This record gives sequence, structure tokens and C-alpha cells, in this order.
Amino acid sequence: MIQLRDFLKYDRIVIQCHDNPDADAIASGYGVYKYLKSQGKDVSFVYGGRYLIQKSNLVLMVSELQIPIVHVEELDNPDLLITVDCQYGEGNVTRFEAKNIAVIDHHQVSGELPQMSEVRSNLGSCSTLIRELLQAEGIDMNDDSNLATALYYGLLTDTGNFTEISHPLDKDLRDDAVFNRATITRFRNANLSLTELEIAGNALLAYSYNEEYRYSVVEAKPCDPNILGMISDLMLEVDAVDTCLVYSVLPFGIKISVRSCIKEVKASELAQFITDGIGSGGGHLEKAGGFIQMDLLNRAFGEYCEKMKLPKKASPNMEEIRHFLDYRMIDYFDDIEIIYAKDYVADLSAMETYKKRRLTVGYVEAAEMFPIGSRVCVRTLEGDLDIVVTEDTYIMIGVQGEVYPNRKEKFERSYKRLEEKYVFEGEYEPTIKEIVEGRNHSIIPYAKACVPTGEVTIYVKKLDHRVKVFTAWDESKYMLGCEGDYLAVRKDDLHDAYIIEKSIFQKTYKKVEE
Repeated sequence: MIQLRDFLKYDRIVIQCHDNPDADAIASGYGVYKYLKSQGKDVSFVYGGRYLIQKSNLVLMVSELQIPIVHVEELDNPDLLITVDCQYGEGNVTRFEAKNIAVIDHHQVSGELPQMSEVRSNLGSCSTLIRELLQAEGIDMNDDSNLATALYYGLLTDTGNFTEISHPLDKDLRDDAVFNRATITRFRNANLSLTELEIAGNALLAYSYNEEYRYSVVEAKPCDPNILGMISDLMLEVDAVDTCLVYSVLPFGIKISVRSCIKEVKASELAQFITDGIGSGGGHLEKAGGFIQMDLLNRAFGEYCEKMKLPKKASPNMEEIRHFLDYRMIDYFDDIEIIYAKDYVADLSAMETYKKRRLTVGYVEAAEMFPIGSRVCVRTLEGDLDIVVTEDTYIMIGVQGEVYPNRKEKFERSYKRLEEKYVFEGEYEPTIKEIVEGRNHSIIPYAKACVPTGEVTIYVKKLDHRVKVFTAWDESKYMLGCEGDYLAVRKDDLHDAYIIEKSIFQKTYKKVEE
């Protein structure tokens, strides 16, 4: 991981965002600029391309937050050029020469990166990454209202008004930023032009519909991502539509917006499926979105043509893009099995018997952190989990940092408490947020060590297709299993069915020899 302090050894530094910059690019570059300026560096913030910033909300953003971004046509070979919210050499980034190159971005890697690079493709915005880099330097974004407001707005716009958030670091920025509400309101109310209103109307008139799976696909002309979200919301109000995909083809990729109003389809998961291997996607249960990179799409389209026995082409035209996206939608609905655990009758003859290995894991007694009856949100890398604290609520922390709820009675049957200190080794330290007061609390200081007793036996089957399991403990949300993962059923409760991710299964379970 690079650190902002790594840039301090250079004298003349230029920060560059992509051509036609959006709010996230402007906010990200501003964050790096503020840091380098505070360290006394000779630094400037620029963008290239044919067009000046003209969109009303961005003009307001630059003016209101006093962001010193300028349009340039050339650079005088600076000592260091840092591209933010983009990657050097991409099609949407004017190429300027520099003695050294660095990259800070959150999109999928599309080419060779310089040695100095930090790309987090699982984040919803580059603003989130900048906030983390600033924190590593001991800088609190909230010490500067303009900076906090910029980073908050960058995240808001790049995640479709927070509908595409999935990573906990994005959620932390959303919840922690002390931003200027009046300023954000002004930005948001300058977001829709008459032209964009016309784009939305024309897009809705040209929808396509799949009657079998009750989904719609809508193409919109190039527009702000928030307009795609507005079109999606309107489409989902149609009584015959359960899910929808709205997309816009841009010069450097395709922006998508996804909606779902049925529990059998998480919008976030559908967005991830559509963009798998060609971009990135994520969001919430009902609202999500993503981005498809054009160069990656071109490669995938070649494979699609071969599979569909179509003539190979270097890149798809507009009609072929629609067919490709529709193909991915159908593929999503075709290859899926849905299991409702409370009604599920497992075929045990097709399953094998396993027990947990005696590996040290963590547990937290929720009542030691919060009063009984408190409504809290457990924030983890896998997502947010809302629970009401009872005296027997336990929170388990697995071998890879995965977090899941448990009950005292089941815990006592399955685990043995240890005297040794619990050590967390996951990527993101899980936290609990008090829903009423909104405060974050790390659960690690409260975590204790335990080890499986090895007495609990499960039946498992390795999956060769995608499976959704609505568990007995949460009938409103499903666990997703993909090819290579495992479907598990507890021997002492055949209605306790769930999914175990393949890497976790291989680490934590052993076969029972007959």
C-alpha cells in the first residue's frame, strides 16, 4: 500500500483526474491536493480533455468548496504526476509526460500499473480511498468542512445516492462525514437539466421487457448517474416489473443502475453478476449500480460471440450491447436454485458428513456491549446485519474475519470457551453501530476466544451451480452460494440450512471418516 507521505520526496507535483471529471474525481484530487499543500509542496490540480466543467452541480462544487482545479492542454514534465479516480494511459485520461507516475483509483485494473499505485476496486468511490489514506497520515477529514463535504458528495454521486454502497469503508465515510448540509442540498438541487429530463422520458418509452422473469432493460443516452437511478425507480413502479437494468453507454464504459422489489433478487448481487469480469458493481438490497469498462467488455463480447456462434467482432455496436446485457440478465435468472430453509428437505444421500476443525475463533456477548433491547447494526466486510440485543445474542467472528449471529444455547453446544486472548486477523475490523445514537463501537475489545467442540456434525454438498438460501434465522435475506461453495445442513436440525464459502469451508471443516 502506498502512503501519501511517499510523494513528499518529489518537488513539482501535479494531480490529474480524468477528462470530463465528476464529483468523485474532483473530491479525490482535492483531498490529495490539501495534504500535499499542507506539507509545503509545489502542487497543482488539473484535468485535460476537450471540454471544461459545465454541469451545474460541479460548477457549484468547485466554487462553493474553493477547489483549485484547472483545465490544461499541456504540462511541463513535472517530477511526479498522480492520477486520481483513473489510471494513467486510459482512454478517458489525457496523457501527459512526467518523470514519475502514481495512480490512486477504485476502478478495475485495465492495464499495467506503475510501481506507485493504490487501486481498490471493491470500493464504491475514490473519495473513500482518499479518506483512508488521509487517516493513515493522522488527518481527520472533519477538521476541514470543505474537504469533508467534498468527499461525502463524491461518494454520494459515485454510488447513486448511496444505493450502490457495499464496502464498510464506504459506509464509514457516509456515516462519519461532518458535512455542510445546506451546501449538499444546493448541489443536489442543481442536478437535473431539461435535457436530462428529456433523456429520461425517451429512455422509458424505449424499454424492453422479459415476461418470464419479469425484468426490464432500458437504454438511456449519456447522462449523470443520478438520472439512471431516477429512471430505474420509475421503471420499478410498473406492476409487471420486479427487477430492472438501466444503462448508459459512455465513451470509456457503461454505467448501469439496477433495481429489485422482490426478496429473491438482491439488487447488489445482480449488479455484481452483470459486471463480473468486465467492471464492478454493488449496492443495497433494492438499489444498486455499477460500471462496465469498455476494453473489458470488448474482450467478453468476443467470448459471447463465440458461445452464441455469432461472427466475431472487435467491439459491439449499440444494439449488440443491449443483447449482451440482456443475455447476462437471462443467465442470472436461468442458473439459480432457491431454497427456503424452513421448508427444505435435504437429500442426505447426496451429501457428505463433516465436523468443524478445532480452530480458534472469536465471540462477543452482545449484552456486554449494549443494554438488552438495543437495536444495533453490525458492520462487516460481508455487509450490515441489523439485530436486537437479547441476553442470549452472541456474535461470532470466523477464521477469515467473517461475522455471523448465534444464540447462547447453540453456542454452548458447539463451542468451548478459552482463556487465551482473541486476536483478530481479518481485513476489516467489524464494528457495531448504535442505531438510535449513531455511534460506532469496535467489537474486537469485547471479543473472547473459543474453539469448536467438534461435536456438531453437518451434511454438506459441493455446489455446481448458484444457490440462494433463505435461512431459518433470517427469512427476508438469502445467502448466496456459487459454484465451488458448499450447501450445509446441521445434523441436529435439518432445517438449519446455509451456505459456506469454499475457502472458509476448506479451512474450518474436516470430513468424518466412516
